[in-house]
Amino acid sequence: MEPVIVETVQKKLELFANQNVYVHLETTNGAYASHNDESFFSSGAYIRNALVQFERGKITGNGPFRVGLKMPIGWIYAEGITHFEVDSTGRLLLAGHDYQGRLAVCLEIGLTPFE
Repeated sequence: MEPVIVETVQKKLELFANQNVYVHLETTNGAYASHNDESFFSSGAYIRNALVQFERGKITGNGPFRVGLKMPIGWIYAEGITHFEVDSTGRLLLAGHDYQGRLAVCLEIGLTPFE
């Protein structure tokens, strides 16, 4: 993955608009790690292969970035995006890493389901 290039991400979001796409959205603040500190509250959210259609995709901010997908009756968004990649199948993979390089959020969009 490479640091976000706003123009590149925006163009790719626009290519996915107004068609059925599969979305993977995940957040974590350490849910995959084991913690020995009982005062640490671990939380996260996970949705995989949600089939949606959005009318507009937008990346905003100065970094870390917010990426939103505007649907007819609501929004999907991920905040804290720092890196992106377009994989060999054309899927847009967006990730947000914390200041220690750990994954905090990811939003992935593709025309086919994620494995």
